[in-house]
Amino acid sequence: MADARAQARRDLAACHRLAARHGMTDLIYTHISVRVPGEPEQFYINPFGLLFEEVDADNLATVAPDGTVLDDPTGLGINRAGFVIHSALHQAREDIACVMHTHTLAGVSVSALRDGLQSYTQHAARFHRRLGYHDYEGVAVDLDERARLVRDLGPHHALVLRNHGLLTCGQSVGQAFERMYFLEFACQAQLRIQATGQPVAAPDPDALARAAAVFERPDGRAGKLAWAALLRDLDRHDPSYRGRAAAALPLNRSAKPIPSLSPVESS
Repeated sequence: MADARAQARRDLAACHRLAARHGMTDLIYTHISVRVPGEPEQFYINPFGLLFEEVDADNLATVAPDGTVLDDPTGLGINRAGFVIHSALHQAREDIACVMHTHTLAGVSVSALRDGLQSYTQHAARFHRRLGYHDYEGVAVDLDERARLVRDLGPHHALVLRNHGLLTCGQSVGQAFERMYFLEFACQAQLRIQATGQPVAAPDPDALARAAAVFERPDGRAGKLAWAALLRDLDRHDPSYRGRAAAALPLNRSAKPIPSLSPVESS
């Protein structure tokens, strides 16, 4: 169990660093969490006060379902809105291990559009009929908002928080990150498309449904390959996300050849 917890912490720290590398940060004000292996009602989350670039496997906070901070290496505590949002989904959905929330320029902009995300692109097709919307209620510091967050996410793994930002979930940290990457890309593309003022070639709804089904295949092989590649890249450039205890562990530099993707897995 200790190894599983150490891996969960490393993955979560890596997710913060990758979010920073991909421009998905808002100073200290957003948050990512993952369940504690063996203690499914608890979760690790970034402390309130660190930039994502500063998060590592050693400085993550551990939080109980009632909001008690069980371990706080930095002494900074946690973001209350982060607790409200993340605890809501961890408590309601056993299939969710990781929750990722961002405030990006593209994500916030699309969240303020009446019609939200449009299925203009293949990246957006991943969320065709698989995206929830949650109306803005102010800063999410009230516990009673949790029930509405759960309701609005529904059976999905992605949520637009109107006038606020984006949220994705996954059975792993890598899955939540990949979904956020696709959702963020879709938002950026939509804004650029709309800025042209030109008519949009709308994809066929059946084609969108088929694409969404491919992206959400149960085995998730392509996503696992992408996450492993991201970790290798992070290890090459800045392995400090691993923290002091993990510094001596082997890096994610697999020498094994990666099998070619079949056409159905390519994107």
